[in-house]
Amino acid sequence: MGEYVVTQKKIYIAHVRQKDKKRQSVQIHLLETAAIARELAAKLDLPEVGELLGLMHDFGKYSEAFREYINAATGINPDVDVEDTLSNGQKIDHSTAGAQWVYRRLKKFGVKNGSGELVGQILGLCIASHHGAGLIDCLNSDGKNVWKERFQKDDMLTHLTECEQNADESVVQQANTLVSEELVKLLLKPIIAILKQSHHSEKIKEFYLGCLTRFLFSCLIDADRINSADFEREEQKDWRRFTQQPNWQEAIDKLEAYLSQFEIRYPIDKIRRDISDTCLSRAIDPQGIYTLTVPTGGGKTLASLRYALHHAQKYNLDRIIYIIPYTSIIDQNAQAIREILGEDWVLEHHSNLEPEKQSWQDKLLSENWDKPIVFTTMVQFLDAWFGSGTRGARYIHPQTRSVLIFDEIQTLPIKCVHLFCNTLNWLTQFGKSSAILCTATQPVLDELPRSELGMLQLAANPDIMGNHQEKKRLFDDLSRVDIHYHPKSGGWGLENAGEFLLEQFHINSSCLFIVNTKKWAKELYQYCQQQNIPSEVLFHLSTNQCSVHRKTILNKIKIRLKNKQPVICISTQLIEAGVDISMACVIRALAGLDSIAQAAGRCNRHGEKEDKGQVYVLNLQEPNLARVLPDIDQGKIHAERVLRDFVGQDILQPDAMRQYFQYYFYSRHQEMSYIVKNSASGSLFDWLSDNCFNIYTPKNNQRVKPFPMLMQSFKSAGHAFKMIDAPTQSVIVPYGEGKELIAKLCGEWNPKEMYRALAEAQRYSVNVFPHIWKKLDKERAIQEVQEGTGIYYLNGRYYSDEYGLSVEESSEMVFYDL
Repeated sequence: MGEYVVTQKKIYIAHVRQKDKKRQSVQIHLLETAAIARELAAKLDLPEVGELLGLMHDFGKYSEAFREYINAATGINPDVDVEDTLSNGQKIDHSTAGAQWVYRRLKKFGVKNGSGELVGQILGLCIASHHGAGLIDCLNSDGKNVWKERFQKDDMLTHLTECEQNADESVVQQANTLVSEELVKLLLKPIIAILKQSHHSEKIKEFYLGCLTRFLFSCLIDADRINSADFEREEQKDWRRFTQQPNWQEAIDKLEAYLSQFEIRYPIDKIRRDISDTCLSRAIDPQGIYTLTVPTGGGKTLASLRYALHHAQKYNLDRIIYIIPYTSIIDQNAQAIREILGEDWVLEHHSNLEPEKQSWQDKLLSENWDKPIVFTTMVQFLDAWFGSGTRGARYIHPQTRSVLIFDEIQTLPIKCVHLFCNTLNWLTQFGKSSAILCTATQPVLDELPRSELGMLQLAANPDIMGNHQEKKRLFDDLSRVDIHYHPKSGGWGLENAGEFLLEQFHINSSCLFIVNTKKWAKELYQYCQQQNIPSEVLFHLSTNQCSVHRKTILNKIKIRLKNKQPVICISTQLIEAGVDISMACVIRALAGLDSIAQAAGRCNRHGEKEDKGQVYVLNLQEPNLARVLPDIDQGKIHAERVLRDFVGQDILQPDAMRQYFQYYFYSRHQEMSYIVKNSASGSLFDWLSDNCFNIYTPKNNQRVKPFPMLMQSFKSAGHAFKMIDAPTQSVIVPYGEGKELIAKLCGEWNPKEMYRALAEAQRYSVNVFPHIWKKLDKERAIQEVQEGTGIYYLNGRYYSDEYGLSVEESSEMVFYDL
């Protein structure tokens, strides 16, 4: 970063290090943050823009009010997501001064067309928002012009004049050099590139401008946090990799050596190799959005990695990011790639990561995905873009100049479709990234009913596996099951479904029955018990069991299958997500066609049977499904249409899947823009684009200028955004080591130990819906580990080895009655 000479007469302090009370001056913090932000923003050719953001973000710390605060708060690092507060309760605003300084100077350029003011607004928003709940609103839901009020805030409160007088000459001089017509023109390049897109609506263009703003905000947040953290812990500086280009050839050599050792034992192994070779041949294609439509079990993880490594090398990209719906898939896929490439290449970043698997170095690097290959979840991807706070924002700039691999893309929540499509379009059209959508059941995200709200802009010749006929041939070659739909008038009851399961079990050595609800899973399991199925043969899986419990059960099943011992497994749909298990027969409760295809992927998975595996679809009696599980209910309706349309045909073929998603998306197109309940000001997509329903009328006139002001409600959208609607609450359960973790958390409160125990306890936790939580609370089955912590554990009487958590007592043993 270079060395900076301190020239001030009076030193203003930005941070005080906790361990030795060493002080970091405002001057050094601003200059060093500016240097880092410059490097990060340079990824999209905006180095001077990033530098100005870093230089002015803490300009308000030159005030005497902040000086008083930092002296009083010795040993406290104020760089956290809260406002600074004096001992008398007075709030100190150290963010607005820099925003005002930048906005007022830049708005003087391009007055007639509004270009300088727009550039000043974008940079000012980033600076004003760098502490708190993320980017502030331009307009709030009541039509209040929030950004204008903030930028016009009284000097007595922002201390701008005072800061200008107190600021170090080197900082002011560098800032004055950067604030120029050239800087305005620099940021205008990506702005103009967005605004001149004739095939996009004004709404989408303004959404893209919001994406550009978020990118710059991400560069600033990350630079600020990096500099603050590295001042606090200087020894970690050497682990930073944000300017280090990966040696992709090294990884390519390791992967190619590994693939060359693959044995061809079954016909499916040759098909997997052919898929991988096709991915290699397509890696030289231009950057854009591609689809990898491969049947379940086609080896798409390593095939997509092969594509990504060669593609990243050709286009000199910074990283590969796997975005996966479920942490269970992340665990196995990340481990597979780590074993091939080594620890230094792979970073897992998700909520269920075991503490012992994450070194302090990986924890540091996960703050901004600072490794060549990153595994994360769709929840974290979307939360980075649309959630509140500043932590998630750090993951936005790493998504540029990257290969983004979306696994099982069909699991994207329906309400997030337009938000996702427009964000991915921006990343690939303006963020120098490429993307692959991987699945056996490709949704038609490029053919949405309301195209004016945005849909995916795929590359030319987008499907990596070729044209329609080539894909059909691939699905034929990889076909390992026959699917039979057995509808019953009025639906299958418990006893009939149970009889059908046992009939198939007597024919096949192993049977998997996947149902839609926990209630059905439990009752079907109990039915089998009543028919005297031996306990060592019979297994039950649901999300009422913690993840460690489920993993233990799956391991037992896999051992029995390997030893060719009989197995009956009754599970909710959790088993469909990337679980490498192969049954002779699968029975699936009617659900979405994508779920049926995933269920089929657990049958004869490796083509080990001489004959095809048998998959049966039954329409079970499931009252109130539309109310409790609307997504599954809608999936059932449209899957049944396709099953009838394609009677006698292979419904796993892309044609059938395409028809299913067209039915499904058309029926739910009103939900795709993320409707905000009880709001008269539109959807989340409206809030993050033109805000057309907002009652603030002058916004429409301001859009007459060639470069209109941003009017997004960023902060309000962040507070409203939740990828998953389920309002669940987590409870730690006394399964296995969970007992010791509960005891530790109930014991002496040591913050360091508690943090580690809590991280580990995630694997021993179950998410509980409100109505179940209420019953457990009434029964005194849940207790806080310590009063006021909000961390709860479950009494052992309400957890069993068979079902996991239950609202009925399952044993006489009391674990804790505190």
